Amino acid sequence: MSRRLSVLAAIPALVLMAQPATADPVDAYWANLTALCGKAFGGTLVQAPEGDTAFQGRALVMHVRDCSPQRIRIPFVVGDDLSRTWVLTRHEDGRIELRHDHRHEDGSEEDATQYGGFTPNPGNDRIKMFPADQATWDRRPNSHPSVWFMEVQDDRFIYAAVRVGTPRAYRVEFDLTREIDAPPAPWGWTD
Repeated sequence: MSRRLSVLAAIPALVLMAQPATADPVDAYWANLTALCGKAFGGTLVQAPEGDTAFQGRALVMHVRDCSPQRIRIPFVVGDDLSRTWVLTRHEDGRIELRHDHRHEDGSEEDATQYGGFTPNPGNDRIKMFPADQATWDRRPNSHPSVWFMEVQDDRFIYAAVRVGTPRAYRVEFDLTREIDAPPAPWGWTD
């Protein structure tokens, strides 16, 4: 009887050993984004603050233009405006940093640029959250805290921004099932 119990007791351990190892969520997220490298996708504005028309009626395009093991740059094109690039940097401590790089047409930085934050934890392989960091607070000391989200699903990429404690929120969804022509290089890029 005790031999039978010891065999039964070993079954859960054998089942666990037979299951594939779960990938690190940061590695998996990075791989999901890198798989899109070189591709561009059209987007739809799903949510914007009341009265904010900055994105309405304009073509929205994300282009996963530049990828390396440490950095991914994704221009976000609004109509003919090539000023915005999302810059994701992977750090040795496992965190991912998001910066919003905003440029004038001549390539010089806008006043409101390089804001963003770091993932507070590994999260999962599909979505990352980026609360505003101290550098962002230093640039905008009187603003409400912001949190950005980037989600990579099989069929869509979602970018969302929320100002905590206010009704200000943006959400843009990009259709990953339909690749489109890549836009021109963002303002300030030499390649």
